[in-house]
Amino acid sequence: MSKQLPNQNDPSLQTLVGQLRELIRDARSNALRAVDAIQVRTCWEIGRHIVEFEQGGATRAEYGKRLLPRLAESLTAEFGRGFDERNLRNMRAFFQDFPIWNAVRTELSWTHYRTLLRVEDEQARRWYMDETAVQNWSSRALERQIGTLYYERLLASRDRAPVEAEARANTGALTSPRELVRDPVVLEFLGLPEAGRVLESDLEQALMNHLQSFLLELGKGFAFVARQQRVSTETKDFYVNLVFYNYLLKCFVLFDLKSGELAHQDIGQMDMYVRMYDDLKRGPEDNPTVGIILCATKDTSVVRYSVLHENEQLFASKYRLVLPTEEEFRAELERDRALLESARETSDDRPSSPQPR
Repeated sequence: MSKQLPNQNDPSLQTLVGQLRELIRDARSNALRAVDAIQVRTCWEIGRHIVEFEQGGATRAEYGKRLLPRLAESLTAEFGRGFDERNLRNMRAFFQDFPIWNAVRTELSWTHYRTLLRVEDEQARRWYMDETAVQNWSSRALERQIGTLYYERLLASRDRAPVEAEARANTGALTSPRELVRDPVVLEFLGLPEAGRVLESDLEQALMNHLQSFLLELGKGFAFVARQQRVSTETKDFYVNLVFYNYLLKCFVLFDLKSGELAHQDIGQMDMYVRMYDDLKRGPEDNPTVGIILCATKDTSVVRYSVLHENEQLFASKYRLVLPTEEEFRAELERDRALLESARETSDDRPSSPQPR
């Protein structure tokens, strides 16, 4: 007679589960700390090499502003998006702010240091660095402390206890290593393809797969550019779901899919994408960038176009002749959602294979 497995509520089993849980959490945390330390040292070394190259005399000084774009083009082609011009500029600034490696706190991640680079006052920057290491602040907690002028408020306050209590109440430590694993900066450094896609739901990702094929088949003049392409402000990274170039309209076309109801923040974000794309990517012969928000919910599908600049009306009439109509977009989203949900339900209802004995 086979021995029965222990009940899930058995105290000895619960003890074993607790021990394994801590073991796995510790292993994940140690792995993340190792990745962080290697990434920080690599970024510091890259910054050092760039600075030393730029200081190599008049001949190298001639590269000027062309150096980082050239480096970014070569490194991105080989290693991915984690080495674009903006990141290289941060790495150079990192070395310039911390020219002695022993002054760097290896407990901090590269995301921490990117945040610290925004602090202009050297003394404040080093205080935030040390406090982050001692208090084990997440990068979000550090960003909040800097944004609320925690250091400056402590200096100005005669009674520091309330300021410190308020800071502790609003800056908790990370609850799971997954919060760092999902960080696009870490994923890009590791060379994982299309790192931003990890942040999407399965259904949303499947919709984007179908939509990409739909546009290439139905849209006139579309050439695929990128998925989950990063666009950045001075302090934030954003990811555009799909980017195409339309050679009939001679412009970039950005698509962003929202799985919930369309909000005014979504429209504002797309307008920001459009403006940034015009500033960073648009060539002298290109027309204004078009931004399209697709909002796919179970009850409704909404399409919104965003075109900025002075010739909006003229350009709008052009893209309506080339792009799929709102009705076509809506029908495609509803059809794909129904197919995907049906496939998911079929998979869930399918009996599992018998387990070997």
